[in-house]
Amino acid sequence: MDGMRADEVFFREWERRRPGETRSLARARELAEALDVLSPGVPVLTIVGSKGKGTAATYASAFLAASGLRVCTVTSPGLRTNRDRIRIDGRAVSEPELARLGDVLDAAIAELGPQVDGYLSPSGLFTLAGVLHARRTGADVLVLEAGMGGRSDEVSLFPPDVVAITPVFLEHAGVLGGTPAEIAAEKRGVAGPDTRIVSAPQSPDVAEVLAPVEHAGDGGVPAGLLPAGLGRAAAATGITAARRLTGGDPPEETLRGVLSTVVLPGRMSWHTVPGTATTLLIDSAVDGTGVAAALAAARDRWGEIDHAVVCLPDHKDLDGAVRALGDLPVTYVRLPQPHLRFTRPLPPAWDVVGAAAVTPEALATLGHRVAVLGTVYFTGLVLDRIDAGTERLFLPPATVPASRRPSGSGA
Repeated sequence: MDGMRADEVFFREWERRRPGETRSLARARELAEALDVLSPGVPVLTIVGSKGKGTAATYASAFLAASGLRVCTVTSPGLRTNRDRIRIDGRAVSEPELARLGDVLDAAIAELGPQVDGYLSPSGLFTLAGVLHARRTGADVLVLEAGMGGRSDEVSLFPPDVVAITPVFLEHAGVLGGTPAEIAAEKRGVAGPDTRIVSAPQSPDVAEVLAPVEHAGDGGVPAGLLPAGLGRAAAATGITAARRLTGGDPPEETLRGVLSTVVLPGRMSWHTVPGTATTLLIDSAVDGTGVAAALAAARDRWGEIDHAVVCLPDHKDLDGAVRALGDLPVTYVRLPQPHLRFTRPLPPAWDVVGAAAVTPEALATLGHRVAVLGTVYFTGLVLDRIDAGTERLFLPPATVPASRRPSGSGA
């Protein structure tokens, strides 16, 4: 099976879903039983929240790798390709590995019988594939990022030892709940009675629903090892949750060495458009607060911003983004994915283009300092168009370059 065929397996039932049909946890459980992965056999750390889940998952995984564990990480969606959704020690699976996982899922799905009540969701199938890959590669621990929700997400099939909750706000209204508190309750529902819960700072109404939880604090590591901006709280949450899973810290010099190699493409990351003088700040900001923070970081570094390229589907905080962007020149991008809707009115001064118009050449015409903001599907597209490196998110201890090791840590 080639990469395209593997993708077809993961998306097949979702693409054939009937109007109003929803994903089926029961069918996903049946498939997990057929794959014999319902009991992973290793500790599970699950990440839920509205913003920063990928950052928390990356830093949790880096901490666990620094602790000498082989860690399998499943995130959603991918950065540039669907290979990015499943990683071992920070490295994305290869095309052949993803194809083999697709083969196994394809055969198991064929044995389930016809789809009757609900479909197998793509994010759920990647979760199952990740758990299967963890077993096949001898992983010591699983880090699972929820695709959407908590108790309603396929990650709930694998009872977590620890749950990390990143900031929760109003998203997917009417699907996960009608208020931030209702959404928080749904996300917390992934935890069992014996699960330890670590939370980032939350609004008072959300905090009340989540309690009792352990507060992540600063993660117990120097601030210089954490990302700037809003991602810092998510990273600290991931590290604190990983520490609770292991019950202690790795050697300080090892942890510092591994954390110093972490990269977060699409999360307040800086990139040069190949062959041009244009620099991009790419951030998966989906609400007014996130957009404002990204713009502040850009102005702090550049002084001025020449242009913003933005992609916010209807279910994201477009109003907040409009306020944060103010009178900046903006190009608004509409993506072709059928599950994303772009029907809300936009400021008349904004240019509107399709995904095909987002090319390195087009980005370079917008100026030397361009902010790229929006849903992770969009930031992933831009990362792909400029050929940004996403193969590895961190280096495990044995591969940390000597230049990244603290002085006195040895050769």
